[in-house]
Amino acid sequence: MNQQLFEAVDNYICNLIATEDDALKATIESIETNGIPQISICASQGKFLQVLAKLCNAKRILEIGTLAGYSTIWMARVLPKDGKLISLEYEPLHAKVAAENIKRAGLENIVEIQTGAALDLLPKLVKDGTAPFDMIFIDADKPPYAEYFQWALKLSRPGTLIVADNVIREGKVLNENHEDDRVTGVHRFNKLLAATKEVTASIIQTIGAKEHDGMAIAVVN
Repeated sequence: MNQQLFEAVDNYICNLIATEDDALKATIESIETNGIPQISICASQGKFLQVLAKLCNAKRILEIGTLAGYSTIWMARVLPKDGKLISLEYEPLHAKVAAENIKRAGLENIVEIQTGAALDLLPKLVKDGTAPFDMIFIDADKPPYAEYFQWALKLSRPGTLIVADNVIREGKVLNENHEDDRVTGVHRFNKLLAATKEVTASIIQTIGAKEHDGMAIAVVN
């Protein structure tokens, strides 16, 4: 088993059930054109999120970390016409590019991008009495993952699905004293997830084009 095989299998899955249309391909191109880090989920993961959104009959989705809007598009496409996806993005350039990609995909009436630090925007959503979300996807900077999760719980209801990406970091989370704050951030999140009695949760390892990582999946009790 090797990375070349993992990528080949990922391509097989994508070609079979997670094909990218012009809007998704243009989103990937916009990442390269604008010098944005290529850290989006892959197509098979996008389709997985789409399936999860369908499973929980999502009408309202919160996304923490927009980047160029690739995952946003995958999830927003299964929302009803009166659905809503709010995506939080720290970098103004990323938010601008994402808005263009979302408009190209015809989703500008469903998706709202809020620009700023998530730890500033999340408390405001709570203070403003924002209605609970049906699904929350966390895929932003890793050090404050635990705090993102705590705010996600405040914006949830029983049955809300919370998904957090990149929580295995190629197995580096096994080292509790790792020097990378991204690793220690997700390690802290994983421990909090395990200790949180308000959710039923698990973590799945993922392999493929994005190498070895994992997603945490939690349902609010």
